[in-house]
Amino acid sequence: MSLGLSFNVFTLNSPKCQSYNRTRLSSQFVNQIQVNSLSYAALASPIDFSKKRLNFFRALAAKTPLEIGKSSFREKKPEDVNILVVGSTGYIGKFVVKELVDRGFTVIAVARERSGIKGKNDKDETLNQLKGANVCFSDVTNLENLEKSVEDLGVSIDVVVSCLASRSGGVKDSWKIDYEATKNSLDAGKNHGASHFVLLSAICVQKPLLEFQRAKLKFEAELMREAEEDGGFTYSIVRPTAFFKSLGGQVELVKDGKPYVMFGDGKLCACKPISEEDLASFIADCVLSEDKINQILPIGGPGKALTPLEQGEMLFRLLGKEPKFLKVPIGIMDFAIGVLDFLVKIFPSMEDAAEFGKIGRYYAAESMLILDPETGEYSAEKTPSYGEETLEEFFDKVLREGMAGQELGEQAIF
Repeated sequence: MSLGLSFNVFTLNSPKCQSYNRTRLSSQFVNQIQVNSLSYAALASPIDFSKKRLNFFRALAAKTPLEIGKSSFREKKPEDVNILVVGSTGYIGKFVVKELVDRGFTVIAVARERSGIKGKNDKDETLNQLKGANVCFSDVTNLENLEKSVEDLGVSIDVVVSCLASRSGGVKDSWKIDYEATKNSLDAGKNHGASHFVLLSAICVQKPLLEFQRAKLKFEAELMREAEEDGGFTYSIVRPTAFFKSLGGQVELVKDGKPYVMFGDGKLCACKPISEEDLASFIADCVLSEDKINQILPIGGPGKALTPLEQGEMLFRLLGKEPKFLKVPIGIMDFAIGVLDFLVKIFPSMEDAAEFGKIGRYYAAESMLILDPETGEYSAEKTPSYGEETLEEFFDKVLREGMAGQELGEQAIF
C-alpha cells in the first residue's frame, strides 16, 4: 500500500535537491519514503495508480488537519487507513509491518538510517526488509526530528503502532526508548491526526522490579491519561508473554550434545510463549477491533504453560536424546547481583552491569503469566491464549533450519 505522495522514492537530503509542490502530491503516490533532513527530490520514476486511490488522496488534500483528525478511521477501508509504525525494524516490529501490509493498510514504517543489531543494516537492507511499507527514515529519540519527518509526509496519521523496546535493558537506554521515544511517537502521531495508539508492552510490567519495566509503566499511565482527557482518542496496550526466540538460545547447544541449563529444579517459573507471527496478528487486530479499545491486553500463545524443565524435555524428545540437565542454584545469581550492587556505589559506570544481572535473575525466577492480584500467584488459567504455532513446532524448525533471523543480539541477557 502507499501514501498520497508523488513519486516512487523521495529523500529529504539537502537544500540542493529539487523541490516539489503540493499539486504533485495528489497526482501520484509513493512506494517507499526516505526522510532525512531539509528538502525533497524525486529519485525514481512514478508508478501506476488507480483512479479510486487518486480520488481518495484528492479528497484528503482538500481536508483541513482538524477535519482529518476528527474523522473515524474505523469507518474507512483498510487501504485508506494510514498507520505509523515505530520500532518497525525490531524483532517483532518487522512482523507487525508485514501483517499490516498484508491486511491492506497503508503503512508508514519509521526506521533509523542504520537499523538492526548494532546498526548493521543500511537503508537498502531496511527497505528490503520492510517491503510494501512506506519507509520513513527518522529519529524517534528526537521529537523535533520526528515531528518534522511526519510533517513532511504531507498526510494525516490515523493510528500509531509502537513496537519500540530497549535493545539492552540498560538503565539509561530503557528510559530513552521505552519511555521518551515512545512518548515522542505518541506526541508526533497525535499532532498529525492519530486517534488510536497500539502499544507493544510486556506482561512482566505487572511486577516491576527493573528499570525497563518502570519506564514502560510510566508511559502506559500517560497513554491512559491521554485517553481519559481526550474523548476522541483511544489505545490498546498489548502485554505479551515470552517470545519464541528468547527460549531458543540453547537449541544449538543441546543439539551439539551440551546439557540444558536451568535454574533450581527447572520449575521456578513458567510461560505461554507466543510466536512472532501470532503476536503480530494480535497487534494488527487491535487497530480496528472495538473490543480492544482502551484495554490492557495480556496475551500468550496456544497450549499449556511450560516450565524450563518441560521446555528442555521437549527439546531432548525432538532430538531423540536422553535428557541431560545442568541445574544452577538461583543463589549464585543473588550473590553476583549483591556484588555488582556494591561495586556500583564505587563505580557508577557499572550500573548497567548490575541491571543486567537483575534482568537475568528476574527471567530465571518470575513466570511470564498473569499475576493474580488476589492470590499474589501467577495463573496460567487466567493468561489468554492466541494463535496457532506452538513452541514445539518452533524448536523443530530451529533444529532443522537453525536460528538464522532469531538472533538475540544485545538482548542475549534476557
